[in-house]
Amino acid sequence: MQRISGYFISLLIITCSLSAGAQDSIKVNLNFRAGIDIYGPAVYYGNRNNLTAEGFVALERNNKKAFVLEGGYQNFKYSQYNYSYISNGVFVRGGVDFNVIKPFEAAGKYYAGIGLRYGLSIYRTGFPSFLHDNYWGTGTGFIPSSIHVAHFVEVDPGIRTEILKDISIGWNLRLRLMIYSGAKKDLKPVSVPGYGNGVSAFSPGINYYLIINIPYKSGYVKPEVEKAPEKETESVKQR
Repeated sequence: MQRISGYFISLLIITCSLSAGAQDSIKVNLNFRAGIDIYGPAVYYGNRNNLTAEGFVALERNNKKAFVLEGGYQNFKYSQYNYSYISNGVFVRGGVDFNVIKPFEAAGKYYAGIGLRYGLSIYRTGFPSFLHDNYWGTGTGFIPSSIHVAHFVEVDPGIRTEILKDISIGWNLRLRLMIYSGAKKDLKPVSVPGYGNGVSAFSPGINYYLIINIPYKSGYVKPEVEKAPEKETESVKQR
């Protein structure tokens, strides 16, 4: 009887411990995410010469890291009194996002972190017309379109928050560095799809996203407990 009572008390202690642990943890989903950029269409509404459409898919590897694949299309036109310019093409970017918010605080709904990307742009560019002065006066000409491949890298700080169940919004600041534009030095592209200003080695940008989250796996996370600093013991010298 005494032994049975001991087993019962031990079981009760274990059950209470598990219940307390469950209360301290929360359920967190790992998501497959798909998003579309709403900044590009907004720019096009005010400037009909620059159309950009892009989106992304992402797979959360764990509560701190996600693999990301982005892609899109850009059609850019520019003209002034002495020349006109066109550029259009497709681009892809791939990389990783790192969430700096602690998993318990992020709860699978919030993101603030930094992303790393490698980008590839395949585009066509040319000058349909331009004016030039010569000995006999002013002449006209054109430079036919040609296809180029550009390579660049990005650092993307950003934030994201869930506004409805499985619906999020967020933005990314894009800090791009050109590796190779694919064009000649004396004829740099005015705009490179997915990158921006092709004349500059550094091109910042921004995206605003509307995102759908599709949970594919769930688990429980607990808050991180900070260890209390150990008390320093003073040695007493005996005289």
